[in-house]
Amino acid sequence: MNQDTRELYNQTAQRWQRREPNSLSDFTARPRVFDLCGEVRDLSVVDLGCGEGYCAREIASRGAAQIQGIELSQSMVDLAKSQQRPEDAVIEYRQGNVTDLPYADESFDLAMGVFVYNYLTIQQTGQSFSEVFRVLKPGAAFVFSVPHPAFPFIRADHEAPFYFDAMGNGYFSSRDQQCQGEIHCRDGSVLNVQMIPKSLEDYFSLLAGAGFSTLPQVQEYGVTQDMLELDREFFEPVADVPLHLAFRIIR
Repeated sequence: MNQDTRELYNQTAQRWQRREPNSLSDFTARPRVFDLCGEVRDLSVVDLGCGEGYCAREIASRGAAQIQGIELSQSMVDLAKSQQRPEDAVIEYRQGNVTDLPYADESFDLAMGVFVYNYLTIQQTGQSFSEVFRVLKPGAAFVFSVPHPAFPFIRADHEAPFYFDAMGNGYFSSRDQQCQGEIHCRDGSVLNVQMIPKSLEDYFSLLAGAGFSTLPQVQEYGVTQDMLELDREFFEPVADVPLHLAFRIIR
Protein backbone atom coordinates (compact mmCIF):
# COMPACT_ATOMS: atom_id res chain seq x y z
CA MET A 1 0.00 0.00 0.00
CA ASN A 2 1.35 3.43 -0.93
CA GLN A 3 2.07 5.82 1.93
CA ASP A 4 2.25 9.56 1.45
CA THR A 5 5.89 10.57 1.80
CA ARG A 6 5.17 14.08 3.06
CA GLU A 7 2.92 12.73 5.80
CA LEU A 8 5.43 10.02 6.75
CA TYR A 9 8.14 12.60 7.41
CA ASN A 10 5.81 15.09 9.05
CA GLN A 11 4.97 12.33 11.53
CA THR A 12 8.48 10.97 12.10
CA ALA A 13 10.69 14.06 11.75
CA GLN A 14 11.96 14.05 15.34
CA ARG A 15 13.38 10.54 14.93
CA TRP A 16 15.86 11.88 12.35
CA GLN A 17 17.44 14.48 14.62
CA ARG A 18 21.14 13.84 15.20
CA ARG A 19 24.47 15.64 15.36
CA GLU A 20 26.68 12.58 14.96
CA PRO A 21 26.41 9.56 12.62
CA ASN A 22 23.72 7.20 13.88
CA SER A 23 21.74 5.48 11.12
CA LEU A 24 23.32 2.73 9.03
CA SER A 25 23.63 4.99 5.99
CA ASP A 26 25.30 7.72 8.06
CA PHE A 27 28.24 5.31 8.07
CA THR A 28 27.86 3.32 4.86
CA ALA A 29 26.88 6.11 2.45
CA ARG A 30 26.88 9.75 3.53
CA PRO A 31 30.64 10.22 4.18
CA ARG A 32 31.42 8.76 0.75
CA VAL A 33 28.80 10.94 -0.92
CA PHE A 34 30.33 14.01 0.71
CA ASP A 35 33.73 12.98 -0.66
CA LEU A 36 32.19 12.38 -4.09
CA CYS A 37 31.04 16.00 -4.06
CA GLY A 38 34.70 17.02 -4.07
CA GLU A 39 36.00 20.39 -2.92
CA VAL A 40 33.00 22.53 -1.95
CA ARG A 41 34.77 25.56 -0.50
CA ASP A 42 33.18 28.81 -1.72
CA LEU A 43 30.58 26.97 -3.83
CA SER A 44 26.84 27.61 -4.04
CA VAL A 45 25.04 24.33 -3.34
CA VAL A 46 21.46 23.08 -3.53
CA ASP A 47 20.63 20.20 -1.17
CA LEU A 48 17.70 18.32 -2.68
CA GLY A 49 15.48 16.61 -0.13
CA CYS A 50 17.55 18.12 2.65
CA GLY A 51 15.58 16.55 5.49
CA GLU A 52 16.54 17.92 8.90
CA GLY A 53 19.77 19.39 7.59
CA TYR A 54 22.34 16.71 8.42
CA CYS A 55 24.00 16.85 4.99
CA ALA A 56 23.69 20.62 4.59
CA ARG A 57 25.46 21.15 7.92
CA GLU A 58 28.31 18.88 6.83
CA ILE A 59 28.71 20.71 3.52
CA ALA A 60 28.66 24.03 5.40
CA SER A 61 31.45 22.76 7.66
CA ARG A 62 33.49 22.06 4.53
CA GLY A 63 33.36 25.71 3.50
CA ALA A 64 30.46 26.08 1.07
CA ALA A 65 29.57 29.74 0.53
CA GLN A 66 25.81 29.26 0.23
CA ILE A 67 23.48 26.28 0.64
CA GLN A 68 19.82 26.14 -0.32
CA GLY A 69 18.01 23.18 1.24
CA ILE A 70 14.64 22.15 -0.16
CA GLU A 71 12.47 19.54 1.53
CA LEU A 72 8.94 18.19 1.03
CA SER A 73 8.10 17.86 4.74
CA GLN A 74 7.48 21.09 6.64
CA SER A 75 8.20 19.27 9.92
CA MET A 76 11.65 18.35 8.66
CA VAL A 77 12.26 21.95 7.55
CA ASP A 78 11.20 23.21 10.98
CA LEU A 79 13.56 20.72 12.64
CA ALA A 80 16.42 21.79 10.37
CA LYS A 81 15.85 25.44 11.22
CA SER A 82 15.69 24.69 14.94
CA GLN A 83 19.18 23.19 14.79
CA GLN A 84 20.85 26.18 13.12
CA ARG A 85 24.13 27.23 14.71
CA PRO A 86 26.09 30.41 13.95
CA GLU A 87 28.37 28.41 11.65
CA ASP A 88 25.29 27.26 9.69
CA ALA A 89 24.35 30.80 8.64
CA VAL A 90 25.15 29.96 5.00
CA ILE A 91 22.20 27.51 4.93
CA GLU A 92 18.66 28.51 3.99
CA TYR A 93 15.89 25.91 4.24
CA ARG A 94 12.49 25.95 2.58
CA GLN A 95 9.58 23.62 2.03
CA GLY A 96 9.15 22.64 -1.60
CA ASN A 97 9.28 19.91 -4.20
CA VAL A 98 12.41 18.81 -6.04
CA THR A 99 10.33 18.38 -9.21
CA ASP A 100 9.75 22.16 -9.34
CA LEU A 101 12.75 24.02 -7.98
CA PRO A 102 12.15 27.67 -6.95
CA TYR A 103 15.57 28.86 -8.15
CA ALA A 104 16.84 30.80 -11.15
CA ASP A 105 18.56 29.18 -14.10
CA GLU A 106 22.28 28.41 -13.66
CA SER A 107 22.29 29.34 -9.96
CA PHE A 108 24.44 26.60 -8.40
CA ASP A 109 27.93 25.14 -8.53
CA LEU A 110 26.78 21.81 -7.04
CA ALA A 111 23.52 19.91 -6.65
CA MET A 112 23.38 17.17 -4.01
CA GLY A 113 20.54 14.69 -3.49
CA VAL A 114 21.18 12.20 -0.70
CA PHE A 115 18.46 9.52 -0.66
CA VAL A 116 15.71 11.61 -2.22
CA TYR A 117 15.20 9.92 -5.60
CA ASN A 118 14.23 6.61 -4.03
CA TYR A 119 11.00 8.39 -2.98
CA LEU A 120 10.13 9.58 -6.50
CA THR A 121 8.47 7.77 -9.37
CA ILE A 122 10.31 7.43 -12.66
CA GLN A 123 8.35 10.36 -14.09
CA GLN A 124 9.01 12.55 -11.04
CA THR A 125 12.71 11.67 -11.09
CA GLY A 126 12.93 12.76 -14.73
CA GLN A 127 11.21 16.04 -13.87
CA SER A 128 13.64 16.66 -11.02
CA PHE A 129 16.69 15.82 -13.14
CA SER A 130 15.51 18.37 -15.71
CA GLU A 131 15.12 20.97 -12.99
CA VAL A 132 18.59 20.18 -11.65
CA PHE A 133 20.05 20.59 -15.12
CA ARG A 134 18.31 23.97 -15.39
CA VAL A 135 19.57 25.39 -12.08
CA LEU A 136 23.17 24.15 -12.39
CA LYS A 137 25.87 26.29 -13.93
CA PRO A 138 27.69 24.81 -16.95
CA GLY A 139 30.48 22.58 -15.66
CA ALA A 140 28.81 22.10 -12.27
CA ALA A 141 28.39 18.68 -10.67
CA PHE A 142 25.24 16.78 -9.72
CA VAL A 143 25.79 14.14 -7.03
CA PHE A 144 23.05 11.87 -5.75
CA SER A 145 22.68 8.58 -3.92
CA VAL A 146 19.92 5.96 -3.78
CA PRO A 147 19.51 2.53 -2.22
CA HIS A 148 21.19 0.05 -4.53
CA PRO A 149 18.57 -1.13 -7.07
CA ALA A 150 19.53 -4.76 -6.40
CA PHE A 151 19.45 -4.53 -2.61
CA PRO A 152 15.79 -5.45 -1.89
CA PHE A 153 16.13 -8.58 -4.03
CA ILE A 154 19.47 -9.75 -2.65
CA ARG A 155 18.40 -9.33 0.97
CA ALA A 156 14.65 -9.83 1.04
CA ASP A 157 14.23 -10.79 4.72
CA HIS A 158 12.68 -8.22 7.05
CA GLU A 159 15.68 -8.02 9.32
CA ALA A 160 17.86 -5.36 10.91
CA PRO A 161 19.66 -3.17 10.14
CA PHE A 162 18.14 -2.45 6.69
CA TYR A 163 15.45 -3.85 4.44
CA PHE A 164 12.75 -3.01 1.91
CA ASP A 165 9.61 -5.04 1.38
CA ALA A 166 9.27 -5.70 -2.35
CA MET A 167 5.95 -7.47 -1.65
CA GLY A 168 7.05 -10.60 -3.47
CA ASN A 169 7.90 -8.76 -6.68
CA GLY A 170 11.16 -9.17 -8.56
CA TYR A 171 13.68 -6.69 -9.89
CA PHE A 172 11.68 -5.77 -12.98
CA SER A 173 8.13 -6.29 -11.70
CA SER A 174 8.75 -3.97 -8.72
CA ARG A 175 9.87 -1.13 -10.98
CA ASP A 176 8.05 2.13 -10.13
CA GLN A 177 6.14 0.49 -7.25
CA GLN A 178 6.48 1.94 -3.75
CA CYS A 179 8.16 -0.34 -1.18
CA GLN A 180 8.17 0.30 2.56
CA GLY A 181 11.30 -0.35 4.57
CA GLU A 182 13.30 0.30 7.72
CA ILE A 183 16.81 1.47 8.40
CA HIS A 184 18.21 0.94 11.88
CA CYS A 185 20.43 3.16 14.01
CA ARG A 186 23.28 2.29 16.33
CA ASP A 187 21.37 3.80 19.26
CA GLY A 188 18.66 1.15 18.78
CA SER A 189 16.08 3.37 17.09
CA VAL A 190 14.42 2.51 13.79
CA LEU A 191 13.59 4.84 10.89
CA ASN A 192 10.82 4.25 8.37
CA VAL A 193 12.00 4.67 4.78
CA GLN A 194 10.58 4.13 1.30
CA MET A 195 11.89 3.05 -2.09
CA ILE A 196 10.34 3.23 -5.53
CA PRO A 197 12.68 0.89 -7.44
CA LYS A 198 14.21 2.04 -10.69
CA SER A 199 16.64 0.17 -12.87
CA LEU A 200 20.15 1.27 -13.73
CA GLU A 201 18.88 1.86 -17.24
CA ASP A 202 16.26 4.25 -15.84
CA TYR A 203 18.83 6.43 -14.10
CA PHE A 204 21.09 6.65 -17.15
CA SER A 205 18.15 7.33 -19.49
CA LEU A 206 16.61 9.96 -17.22
CA LEU A 207 19.91 11.84 -16.87
CA ALA A 208 20.35 11.87 -20.65
CA GLY A 209 16.73 12.93 -21.13
CA ALA A 210 17.28 15.86 -18.76
CA GLY A 211 20.13 17.15 -20.91
CA PHE A 212 23.22 15.69 -19.24
CA SER A 213 25.59 14.53 -21.97
CA THR A 214 28.63 13.33 -20.04
CA LEU A 215 29.15 9.84 -18.65
CA PRO A 216 28.37 9.70 -14.91
CA GLN A 217 30.81 8.40 -12.36
CA VAL A 218 29.08 5.58 -10.47
CA GLN A 219 30.04 4.15 -7.08
CA GLU A 220 28.60 1.19 -5.16
CA TYR A 221 28.72 1.31 -1.37
CA GLY A 222 28.62 -1.37 1.29
CA VAL A 223 30.08 -2.20 4.68
CA THR A 224 33.85 -1.77 5.03
CA GLN A 225 36.33 -3.46 7.34
CA ASP A 226 36.58 -0.28 9.42
CA MET A 227 32.85 -0.45 10.08
CA LEU A 228 33.04 -4.07 11.14
CA GLU A 229 35.84 -3.21 13.55
CA LEU A 230 33.74 -0.36 14.95
CA ASP A 231 30.60 -2.44 15.58
CA ARG A 232 30.57 -5.95 14.13
CA GLU A 233 27.20 -6.88 15.59
CA PHE A 234 25.49 -3.91 13.93
CA PHE A 235 27.15 -4.02 10.49
CA GLU A 236 27.80 -7.72 9.90
CA PRO A 237 24.22 -8.66 8.85
CA VAL A 238 24.67 -6.49 5.73
CA ALA A 239 28.37 -7.12 5.12
CA ASP A 240 29.23 -7.99 1.51
CA VAL A 241 25.85 -6.69 0.25
CA PRO A 242 25.47 -3.73 -2.19
CA LEU A 243 23.64 -1.21 -0.02
CA HIS A 244 23.79 2.06 -1.94
CA LEU A 245 24.52 3.52 -5.35
CA ALA A 246 25.90 7.02 -5.99
CA PHE A 247 26.21 9.06 -9.18
CA ARG A 248 28.28 12.11 -10.05
CA ILE A 249 27.68 13.80 -13.39
CA ILE A 250 28.78 17.14 -14.85
CA ARG A 251 26.35 19.56 -16.42
